[in-house]
Amino acid sequence: MNTVWWLVVLMVFFNAESQVYTKITGNASIPSRPDVVNIGAILTLDSIIGKVAKIGLEAAVENVNSNPTILNGTKLKLTIHDSNFSGFLSIMEALQFMETESVALIGPQTSVLAHMISHVVNKLQVPLLSFTATDPTLSSLQYPFFVRTTHSDVFQMAAIADIVDYYEWRQVVAIYIDDDHGRNGITSLADQLAAKRCKISHKAPIRPEATREDIREVLLQVALMESRVVVVHTYASWGLDILEIAQDLHMMDSGYVWITTNWLSTVIDISSSENPTQFFSSMQGVITLRSYIKDSQLKRKFETEWENMTTLGLSTYSLYAYDTIWLLARALDNFFNQGGSISFSKDPELKDSRAGFLNLDSLSIFNEGNLLLKNILQVKMIGTTGPIEFTSDRNLISPAFEVINVIGTGFRRVGYWSNSSRLSTTLPETVPNRTNSSDLLFSVIWPGETVKKPRGWVFPHNGIQLKVGVPKRVSFKEFVEEVKGTDLYSGYCIDVFTSAVNLLPYAVPYKFYSYGDGYHDPSVTHLVSLINDGVYDAVVGDVAIITNRTRMADFTQPYTESGLVVVAPVRRQNSGTWAFLRPFNAKLWCVTGIFFLVVGAVVWILEHRINDEFRGPPKQQVITTLWFSFSTLYFSHKQNMMSTLGRIILIMWLFVVLIISSSYTASLTSILTVQKLSSPIEGIHSLISSKDPIGYQQSSFVRNYLVEELGISETRLVPLDLPEDYEKALKDGPNNGGVAAVVDERPYIELFLSTRCQFSIVGPEFTKNGWGFAFPRDSPLAVDISTAILKLSETGELQRIHDKWLIRSACSSQGAKFAVDRLELKSFKGLFVICGLACFLALLIYLGLIIHQYTKHRPHLSEPSRPRPKSGRLKTFISFVDEKQESVKARSQKRLREATSRASVDGNDLSVKGFRSTRRESISDTPDGDRS
Repeated sequence: MNTVWWLVVLMVFFNAESQVYTKITGNASIPSRPDVVNIGAILTLDSIIGKVAKIGLEAAVENVNSNPTILNGTKLKLTIHDSNFSGFLSIMEALQFMETESVALIGPQTSVLAHMISHVVNKLQVPLLSFTATDPTLSSLQYPFFVRTTHSDVFQMAAIADIVDYYEWRQVVAIYIDDDHGRNGITSLADQLAAKRCKISHKAPIRPEATREDIREVLLQVALMESRVVVVHTYASWGLDILEIAQDLHMMDSGYVWITTNWLSTVIDISSSENPTQFFSSMQGVITLRSYIKDSQLKRKFETEWENMTTLGLSTYSLYAYDTIWLLARALDNFFNQGGSISFSKDPELKDSRAGFLNLDSLSIFNEGNLLLKNILQVKMIGTTGPIEFTSDRNLISPAFEVINVIGTGFRRVGYWSNSSRLSTTLPETVPNRTNSSDLLFSVIWPGETVKKPRGWVFPHNGIQLKVGVPKRVSFKEFVEEVKGTDLYSGYCIDVFTSAVNLLPYAVPYKFYSYGDGYHDPSVTHLVSLINDGVYDAVVGDVAIITNRTRMADFTQPYTESGLVVVAPVRRQNSGTWAFLRPFNAKLWCVTGIFFLVVGAVVWILEHRINDEFRGPPKQQVITTLWFSFSTLYFSHKQNMMSTLGRIILIMWLFVVLIISSSYTASLTSILTVQKLSSPIEGIHSLISSKDPIGYQQSSFVRNYLVEELGISETRLVPLDLPEDYEKALKDGPNNGGVAAVVDERPYIELFLSTRCQFSIVGPEFTKNGWGFAFPRDSPLAVDISTAILKLSETGELQRIHDKWLIRSACSSQGAKFAVDRLELKSFKGLFVICGLACFLALLIYLGLIIHQYTKHRPHLSEPSRPRPKSGRLKTFISFVDEKQESVKARSQKRLREATSRASVDGNDLSVKGFRSTRRESISDTPDGDRS
């Protein structure tokens, strides 16, 4: 008995301990799953999208409930409410739906209803999943419980903007339904176009309750616009009416471009099989988008099921509806695995609401709504539409579209668009080759059955004209001239402008307005400043792009090069008696002559002691040296070099002579054979240093530049008006009331010189700028005109316009060469430096050798103990240097033999003396008796 009680106590203890452990560790038992989970959907069942969406939702619910691997026995109960195109009924049905304590709401079908119902689900904390509401603003933080299970219109509008930019159109007309869906979508399109430097030139809203007559009135206004690129963003029913009425108004003819959002591809997918000939007749050549869905086994399986369920075509919205149910089912499965439970509570605010007739107190808040929303956004799965995953801003990953061209009784795919690769002819999941931008889309058959890309614009009947200011010139009218009796202009600058405008991808109506009194050329700088004052929208003419003007307006790409040059009278430079001296300037002649003497002297020094040809009387040596030096000019020297150093110096000098003589010959040949012009004025620098008067074109910026930048006194400047004034002033010259030279821009001077051969440009161009057209600050026209100017240049049209207006019968002297500068010392400075350095090193080495020989073979000094004066030593050294080397060696050898002989004689004397001394010693050492 005791044993039984102990067992009971132990069981109670362990049961309590287990409950305590579970409570401490947080591993509470997972609540049991409900048998049924209520979800609802709000659709417009009379619409084609509502019909296919209903089939897709019901099929998905059936497949989820029959799949044992998900929800673990919990069944989904779907209740579908028909909004019947009524916003009020949708709200009422949503409120009624919330009374059923459902955990999620699918829909509504339109963005307008989604905006209203989002406020309800925010309050009740019920996730709202929509696969058709594509309004970008629904993704804002204002609607945290709204989850879009399709792609936002932001990406669709980005694709349309890329198409517009690809075909180089700059303006479009937008037709849209004037509700939240239409307005917000077109706003997104405007933003995307602005990023491509494009814009919506005209917005054509259609009221949601519009009749066919209302649509006709809108399209008639569109037909008056300049842009022929029309973007239609509406619903399917209104969209088809728009295309049919446009066809009746001949707005589907050639010249128009029609681009629609994906509503058209949805209609084609669902309804095109009923009567294809009649169905496609009003949409020939239209470009539309369709959500790109990668082919997969799951998609093919669902397509088979779809064919067995309905005769309607399979739309992308059907697939998104199907995947939305599966997305919610997986989120619920994770929700239950995390311990989530379905419970609702009453909101005191709703209970105390005065709107009792709405029965708001019956509404309940989903307590676990935030947890379910979190699980929905964290789902990662593979659906019939491909990978499904949400980004941080609650958009589906990898948005992509097919670009479709409607033609015949069907359509053809001309490319793809994805958020990563943009336009491409390859599948979005592959990495496209973007090196060739011309292959972003395949060829399109446009309205009117033409393959030629439409220009995209026409001149409008009611467009605002651009006010273009044009200087009324009295000189150089080849650039700008007013046609008498009309408001038209002609000339080089005008032709360039009109040709560039014709290349623009949109219409630019404009009208020229003259500026100036007709007696003097107007100030172009002041004309440009009038753009800031709003007097003109642009300035066209011979407008140089200079610093102070760029502060007033934006300029296009220069259409012609310009810069300031100096023109002065010139004369033909004849050969003359002393023409042979002209190839070299004075410095080069002097240095060359000096080097002839220096090299001759160096060679004489190096050869004098060993070469008999460089010895003899002083007069003969001088003549020999000079003859040798100057005969190297013709390589006719007869003296042979005996020393190594002398040969090296001679080789280097002959190379220098070769270069100098070749240059001299070439320059002299040019002087004697080519006609040349000369002028006392060498360029702007010689003008600055002189005191002569200078002419300039009146009212041009040249005066300020010469005074402010170059510091030339105003008293030296003479204003000139006409080319005839230029000619007279230059002919008169500074001494007769004229000018020494005229400073002006190169285009004017080239035109002036084309028929006046006695003048020429002297010196280089000392400024660099160009001529362009002026526009207001940040004007997109400036950029587009610049692009057009570059196209004119690439096609050669710009050069053709130049030749038409500015090429005249040129003077024969213009082909002559202008005074060639003489060869200067700096051109040969390196040669002379090398040659001089070689001579110096050779003399230095020679001096070292001489000193060494002198110390070895210097003359014998008879009195070595007696000091010699320094002058005597120097004379001795000079005599040694002047002495022939063979004589020095002979004298040294003779001295050596004499020294040797003296040494032997001195040795014999020492022997005799030694013998005698020994003899005396022996006699003195003997006894006296023996001496006798």
